[in-house]
Amino acid sequence: MSIVMTGGGTGGHLAIIRAVKEELKEKKIIYIGSISGQDKTWFENDNDFEKKYFLQTRGVVNQGLLGKIKSLWMLARAVVDSYKILKQEDVKVVFCVGGFSAAPASIASIIAGVPLVIHEQNAVIGSLNRRLMKYSKAFISSYIEDSPIKSYPVKKEFFDTARTRKNVKSILFLGGSQGSLAINNIALSLASWLNDENIKIVHQAGEKNIDNVKARYKELGIVADVFGFANNMPQIMSEVDIAVARSGASTLWELCANDLPSIFIPYPYAAGDHQFFNAKFLVEQNLAFVFRESEVNTETIKNIIKDSKNLEIKSKVLKNTIDKNGSRQIADLLLGLSSKG
Repeated sequence: MSIVMTGGGTGGHLAIIRAVKEELKEKKIIYIGSISGQDKTWFENDNDFEKKYFLQTRGVVNQGLLGKIKSLWMLARAVVDSYKILKQEDVKVVFCVGGFSAAPASIASIIAGVPLVIHEQNAVIGSLNRRLMKYSKAFISSYIEDSPIKSYPVKKEFFDTARTRKNVKSILFLGGSQGSLAINNIALSLASWLNDENIKIVHQAGEKNIDNVKARYKELGIVADVFGFANNMPQIMSEVDIAVARSGASTLWELCANDLPSIFIPYPYAAGDHQFFNAKFLVEQNLAFVFRESEVNTETIKNIIKDSKNLEIKSKVLKNTIDKNGSRQIADLLLGLSSKG
């Protein structure tokens, strides 16, 4: 008897799986993902999974006609492979987090009559999850009022290192492991002012941008902590007082879990503009700031950074937006369904 976790392509999806699997270590869990995207980077050497399957799939969106036909053919073959895995591994429940990687195992679960649980990470429901939600046993979203579980699954370390911010002595520019040109430019445009204010700069520039960004700081005569990918993000967040970040769901809720006030610059080309609506969910509660890339004003950002009292209020309230037991609640749901199979 086993539980399958599927989905990914991007780190936002995979972070959900990573958080929930921490609560299932004593159970037989299997990962089904794709050879494309970031799946193998995250989980190929992860021993929490008894078995891992990386299938030959890719996204269908943004492909030409021939590309779509090839992607759909690859999907069909992967659905057959996934169906065989579900049967041979006696799978009792499939946990889907969306993304093209999730399609084969999720579709196979419906065909095989295996309960499907879906977690939607964003305020705008993704295309795959939207198509599959009517077939799911449970559809989980932090943005939907009637969701059976409202809290987002975040690793406990983000909660454990949380603290209330009162004064800005350091700032984190968080562009993700792939980097964000817009956030890199914002950081560099603010760098001299931040240096004059004695505010330490911590900057996730992206693996491909590290050398260029470091060179720019050197030209400005400023010492900054510049990095690409990081495995210790809870520790990094805990040491800073405000963040400028994209608003992918996992990043957004990790910042909330850490009580870290944030200025969000949504990725403008995200499907359904979901990053903007993720951030808007917090802005409407007066818990964050959001600016379109085209609307960023450095003077406004300076004023936000200098308003310590407002940031302290936001930091204190952020801890109430997310329950640290979100991952445990999802794990219990999966275990309950698996025991009925």
